Amino acid sequence: MHTRLNQAQPYALALFRIVVGLLFACHGAASLFGVLGGAMGGGSIPAGTWPGWYAAVIQLVGGSLVVLGLGTRIAALISSGSMAYAYFKVHQPEALFPLQNGGEPSAVFCWVFLLLIFTGPGALALDRLFSRGGAESDSEDRAREQAPAVTV
Repeated sequence: MHTRLNQAQPYALALFRIVVGLLFACHGAASLFGVLGGAMGGGSIPAGTWPGWYAAVIQLVGGSLVVLGLGTRIAALISSGSMAYAYFKVHQPEALFPLQNGGEPSAVFCWVFLLLIFTGPGALALDRLFSRGGAESDSEDRAREQAPAVTV
């Protein structure tokens, strides 16, 4: 059973990356364009408003790049940092714990994107199309993906 789970790991990671990126991009689209319920109860954030508009741009662009698996680690780094900023500057001053201050989404997105920085995009990423080495790099990646996970 562990072997099958290990073989499916890159695809499970890709599905995780796609869903998280889509959710993040939807937050940005809602804030920038007023779709999907809009920002804070409707409407959009005025262009150039600090920090909301810039956060929304990071959410839309970063989330889209993560969905596509294009520059995933860098997009995840910037996205994670923006969520850490949102948590500590907007939510944490209101109360200590995320459950009390409404900062759960910011905290979760921050940690999820931090994880993607270290794991990479998994399978089904556009980065693979542009990787150096073409087919050789693909076979090395497949061998690395099929290697058993470290167990304790």
